[in-house]
Amino acid sequence: MGPHRARSPWAHYQDSSYSGPDPEREKRWAELFDQLDLNKDGRIDIFELRAGLAGRGLSRSSVDRIVKEGDTNKDGQLDFAEFTHYLRNNEKQLKLMFRSLDRNNDGEIDASEIQHALHTVGVDVSLEDAARILQSMDRDGTMTIDWNEWRDHFLFNPLRNMEDVARYWKRSVMLDIGEQLTVPDEFSEQEKSSGFVWRHLMAGAMAGSISRTGTAPLDRLKVFLQVHGTSPGKGNVLRGLQAMIKEGGLRSLWRGNAVNVLKIAPETAIKFTAYEKIKRVIHGSNDTGNLKVHERFIAGSLAGATAQTAIYPVEVLKTRLTLRRTGQYSGILDCAKQILQKEGVTAFYKGYLPNMLGIIPYAGIDLAVYETLKTAWLHRNRGLADPGVMVLVGCSAVSSTCGQLASYPLALIRTRMQAQVTVQGAPQLSMTSVFQNIVTQEGVAGLYRGLAPNMLKVIPAVSMSYVVYEYTRKVLGEGGEEGREKESKKG
Repeated sequence: MGPHRARSPWAHYQDSSYSGPDPEREKRWAELFDQLDLNKDGRIDIFELRAGLAGRGLSRSSVDRIVKEGDTNKDGQLDFAEFTHYLRNNEKQLKLMFRSLDRNNDGEIDASEIQHALHTVGVDVSLEDAARILQSMDRDGTMTIDWNEWRDHFLFNPLRNMEDVARYWKRSVMLDIGEQLTVPDEFSEQEKSSGFVWRHLMAGAMAGSISRTGTAPLDRLKVFLQVHGTSPGKGNVLRGLQAMIKEGGLRSLWRGNAVNVLKIAPETAIKFTAYEKIKRVIHGSNDTGNLKVHERFIAGSLAGATAQTAIYPVEVLKTRLTLRRTGQYSGILDCAKQILQKEGVTAFYKGYLPNMLGIIPYAGIDLAVYETLKTAWLHRNRGLADPGVMVLVGCSAVSSTCGQLASYPLALIRTRMQAQVTVQGAPQLSMTSVFQNIVTQEGVAGLYRGLAPNMLKVIPAVSMSYVVYEYTRKVLGEGGEEGREKESKKG
């Protein structure tokens, strides 16, 4: 190896790579152990580790893996010797990864080196995105990462190779609250070929199914108030619930949920496929790089419009089944048959125009707010861990809420048009006529009928979606030790 500058960070890194005991490091580990040992019994169990590492953005499976790898005597706890043994082994892996990233051997990693490292494992990011990743670890504001910053950032992350690091940096959450999921995630070619995308979409579909089922009563109440908002005895949340239960019992609160769940898979598949095709058109067939934020908005909106066009008849069925009276339809097929016979094919596209128009503000605001909140967190918490579960869930909940607030009037007009025939004596109005009618008779507030139950379902829906999504990924082998071992064997 060539000579190095005296006292340089790289020299320190090289000297400490295979050195013996380091008193300063041992002291630091002892302090960490004492902080994590909440009951001061000289051992750390998995619950203490989860509580102590909650602010570092680690998933539950990552914390479980620390105990599994460090617990040499298999008693389910880590004593100080096991704790330091795990950290020592983890530091060795981190040093190897740091060395592979530091291409010019100057003891520091810059944005271009992060960009290059991600490119080698099939994840293409812009230099700007690489700089954003770097900022999450840069504690001293130099826009470079030295060994100490790298080690401290990843000390408790059970990462074994650059693919693990790439997934950690690229980490995102797919949350479904029963509304439009307009902008799909970005996937590398390696993730597509390895089966990661399939597992990701399967986990998302399962999470969406549980989330929608869990919040179905609030969703039905929203639709009920959107359509019957001014009807006597049905004009608020409590009266709406009482009217639905009185008419059909508690089970009636889940009317329309089956078709709402059934449309998740085809809608997600069409949206993902369309997004990939549109992405190639924007970047060209030879460019596999990720889209910029404004490009994601355009591609996501177009992909969402494509998926909505394909499955829109199912949306109409969902509204009709949600509002049906007891005994009105025997099932999904019977509902479709009656609509076709009585109203014709065009009935399956009532409300299509306001639905399409609603995609644009929802997609733009949802994506912009999410990216803004996450970037703001990274700037304010420079040098700390990757945004944790609560940060990502919070960003998603706020961004989705903002998107819904902007597009809600159009969603209400869509629902009114889909349900016009179910309201006795209601005229069949156009989009502009429905809008004018609402404003004239109910005022501007009428455009937000049903907003209360819609907002009430956001937090439980996001929470359920995330928990089920993470659990399903673990079952499918994504993100856990078994999944990584399978991927490494395939490689």
